[in-house]
Amino acid sequence: MQIDYDEQDDILLITFNNDPIIKDISLNWHVNIGFTEQGIGEISILEAKQSGLLPLNVQPNAPFFLNVA
Repeated sequence: MQIDYDEQDDILLITFNNDPIIKDISLNWHVNIGFTEQGIGEISILEAKQSGLLPLNVQPNAPFFLNVA
């Protein structure tokens, strides 16, 4: 896993693997999820600081549901 932040463009990119992205889903205006054949390959967060999504607040055991059909 790799986390990169582009301060100039205010984009946070969380990469889980380097497999080819086969499907992109826009979760909302700021969050896009790229899927590989194995599952989630990357998450990109646009306007990360401006939208209040950076710094990251990771909560273990928080419920997270994503239905991708």
